[in-house]
Amino acid sequence: MADHVDRLLEQWAARRPDLDVSPMAVIGRLSRLSRIVDAELRRTFASHGLDAASFDVLATLRRNDPPHSLTPAELMRSSMVTSGAITQRLDRLEARGLVSRSPSASDGRSIVVTLTGDGLALIDRALPDHVATEARLLAALTEGERDALATTLKNLLESLGEGKD
Repeated sequence: MADHVDRLLEQWAARRPDLDVSPMAVIGRLSRLSRIVDAELRRTFASHGLDAASFDVLATLRRNDPPHSLTPAELMRSSMVTSGAITQRLDRLEARGLVSRSPSASDGRSIVVTLTGDGLALIDRALPDHVATEARLLAALTEGERDALATTLKNLLESLGEGKD
C-alpha cells in the first residue's frame, strides 16, 4: 500500500529522474511520525496537567534515588529540557508545588531541585499512561522490530553526534 511519501517519491522520480531522492523516504516518514508521536504524547501529558518539558523534568527527578534531587545543571544533562527553558520550567513547577528549590548542603552557592510529595504522586500517575501511549504507538511492531528500530535510530543519532554522555 502506497503512502504519502511513496507518492512524493514517485513525483520526484518523474520530474527529476537525475536526482536520488531516496533519503526523503526515511526523513519524510520520520518527520510525519514525529508529528504523530508528539501529538499523542501531548494529549497524554495534558491529561495530567503537564507538557512535555514538565513531564521530562519530573521524570528525570523521579529516576534518581530519593530524595529525588538534582542541581539545575544535572537536570539539564539528564533530561531533554534545554538550558534556556530550565529556569522557566522550574519556576512553573515550583509554583504548582511539584518541585522545591533549596541551597545545596554541599555547596551553598548552588541550589538543589527536589521532587515534592505532590510532584512524586503526579509523575507516578502520569508515567504509566505515558508508557501505555508509547506502547500503543509501537503496537504494529514486533519486539524484534522495535529492538532493531531502536538500535538503528541510536546508531543514526550517534553518527550525528547525539546520544553520547
